[in-house]
Order: sequence, then structure tokens, then C-alpha cells
Amino acid sequence: MNHTEISIEFFPPTTAEGAEKLRATRDRLAALKPSFFSVTYGAGGSTRERTFATVKEIAAAGFEAAPHLSCVGSTRDSIREILQEYAEAGIRRIVALRGDLPSGVGDAGEFRHANELVEFIRTETGERFIIEVAAYPEWHPQARSPKDDLLAFKRKVEAGANSAITQYFYNLDAYLHFVDAVCKLGIDIPIVPGIMPIGSFSKLARFSDACGAEIPRWMRRKFEAYGDDTDSIRAFGLDVVSELCSKLIAAGAPGLHFYSMNQAGLTTDICKRLGLA
Repeated sequence: MNHTEISIEFFPPTTAEGAEKLRATRDRLAALKPSFFSVTYGAGGSTRERTFATVKEIAAAGFEAAPHLSCVGSTRDSIREILQEYAEAGIRRIVALRGDLPSGVGDAGEFRHANELVEFIRTETGERFIIEVAAYPEWHPQARSPKDDLLAFKRKVEAGANSAITQYFYNLDAYLHFVDAVCKLGIDIPIVPGIMPIGSFSKLARFSDACGAEIPRWMRRKFEAYGDDTDSIRAFGLDVVSELCSKLIAAGAPGLHFYSMNQAGLTTDICKRLGLA
């Protein structure tokens, strides 16, 4: 049995029906024994209440929950209040991000970068929380250069981050090169690869174009050749992502973080193939 740790990401549901579906998804994925479930946080804190409600429900069901917390558009007082709420709810882990402003909103708030949020959490709460931060093996889309991106990552670690979760990728070398570059800067925190299972190529292509994650040309052409054949797309996606995960584990990745899109099937199938279920 492989002992690779996994974690799984959800987004907060918008309807009662979505909340019920997420409970069923969570209970199915709990069979994989993830170390935690994380819950995303909308641009400018737009899902604050729904994120908090989802996190509290996960924790109340006996699982470790890790809320995402973004700082752009926020004040120190508002972040302080959220940290207090999470501490009172027994939350032990936070995914600290810069985040994005909602479209049409001009006020960036009192924080500019994620390292400022990490530093603020440490100043306010000491070692109360395990702090996860983001990493970008293919570089942040807004970074001026790879070197600037690495230095921004270093600042987050120096501010007190415990570990990092990467943007998803399908190019193994991008992750290995990033980890090597980080090590050369003297950074030794775990960098957990983010894994995006593939159920729909059209959705993946739109999402990847928006966030700067590369779909290798050979993969893109093969997906395009399947057209509307959803079974073939799903089967090929399972093969590609399972093989990537297997290579990551063999290369010494400290865990796998699955972007579940609030679905249980693909993550479960991949973990079964890897011997993690």
C-alpha cells in the first residue's frame, strides 16, 4: 500500500442542492483518507460566508478543513475577524493567497501580496495555523520573469509558510525544475503538486487559458481528435493524469492535492489506479 498523502479541494456550493451534493461527494472521497479538504474563497472575499459555512460543516463532520483566504481587497480588521472565527471553530490550517479583485472593483485594500497576508497571520496568531501557500511550476501568469516569481515565492516562505500547493500542470519537468530552483534558493518546505483530473476537455481548455496552465500540444491534439466522444476523453484523461501522478510519487513528491471540482469519481478512480484507495 502506498502511503502518499493526498488532500482534496472543493468550492463552496451556491444552492441547497449543491450543498447536498457536496456532502455526498465529501463522504465518498473520505474513503481515500485525505489529510484535509480545502475550500476555495471567491475574488475579493465574495464567497466568505459560504466558504466559512462549508468549512465549519466539514470540520463538524470530523474531517480536517483548510479554508482558502485571499487578501486583495481586504482590510487588516476584516482578516483579523476571519482568523478569529476560524480559530474559534477549531480550524488548524489555512491556504493563504493573494487572490483577485472582483471585476469592476478598484480598491486593492490593505494587502498587495500573499507574503503580507502570511506575515499578518503569523503576527496575529503565532503558530496557531499551518499555512499553505500557492506555487506556480509554469510561473505565475502576472510575473514579470521566472526569477521574480521565485523571489515572490521565497518571500512567502520567509514570512512563515509551512508548505505549498502548486497550480495544476501536465508537464512533469515543469514541477521538477521548479522544485530544483526552489531548493537552490535554500527553501525546503514541501511543495505538493496540484492535480486536475480531466472530465471535459472544453472546460479544461477554457480554464487553462485563463490561469496560464499549459496543456501540452500532444495532449491537446489528441483530446481535440476525440470531438464529443466523452467516454474516450475521460479514459484518456484518466490515463494521462494517473501516469503523471505515478511519476510524481516516484520522483519524491510529498503528496498530491486534487482539484475535485466537487466531483468524486475521477479523483477516486485515479487514487485506485495508484493504490491510494
